[in-house]
Amino acid sequence: MNPSTGTGPSTDTGPTTGTPPTHRTAGWLRPLIARPDLAHSALFWTGAVLVAASAAIHLHLWSTGYRHIATIGPLFLLQGVAGLLAAVAVAVTRHWLVATAAAGFVAGTIGGLLLSVEVGLFGFRDSLSAPYATSSLIIEIAAVVVLVAAAGTSPGRPGHQTD
Repeated sequence: MNPSTGTGPSTDTGPTTGTPPTHRTAGWLRPLIARPDLAHSALFWTGAVLVAASAAIHLHLWSTGYRHIATIGPLFLLQGVAGLLAAVAVAVTRHWLVATAAAGFVAGTIGGLLLSVEVGLFGFRDSLSAPYATSSLIIEIAAVVVLVAAAGTSPGRPGHQTD
């Protein structure tokens, strides 16, 4: 019904602007989904997948025996859960600060592995020949590289120049 004439279909195009009504996105959600550059988003999503893969390896290792190692077991569980949360945060927000934090988290994981291989960690000494050690190291190095690239090329980060 046309409100001005009382007959026929409504031709209302929105409040006094003459434009069709638009779908309104919640203010907090807009920055999460308003990223026009697909290639840049792909960097964040790739980094998130790599972080999730590292987390999955740690959860798998925890469930197949590392949970019985004092201190190391809980740390593997913590890395797995925190890694999954970090992966989701990177994928959803695609924000340079979140990617930087995730890269730091994964770099810490690399450091923990290398320390446990070279000198031992909390009384536990690991080996790069242990199941998934080398593959997790490769995945984690790739994650750091991709996340740093995503963060470093992000619009909106301090010092970023747009052309």
